[in-house]
Amino acid sequence: MDPSSLSLSNFDEKDKKEIQQFIQNEQQKAKFQENVHSLTAICWTRCIAGNKLTGPQIDATEATCLDNCVNRFIDTQKAVISQVEKMGAH
Repeated sequence: MDPSSLSLSNFDEKDKKEIQQFIQNEQQKAKFQENVHSLTAICWTRCIAGNKLTGPQIDATEATCLDNCVNRFIDTQKAVISQVEKMGAH
């Protein structure tokens, strides 16, 4: 079956809602994965990339840097979400 020939008009309301919810869930998963990828790239560059790795484990300074980086990233995401929700309430 050609995917371009599919249309939501072929489904009843219950099925349409389920499909729309599925799509929304998949979009949220994709956004979460995008955020994790971004977080990993930012914190790796900031805390690890410039250092010489001397073994399979990171040292205490790198671990602290990564912990702080992740926490700031999460705090920033929370602040952005909170601000967007406030804007949406107006």
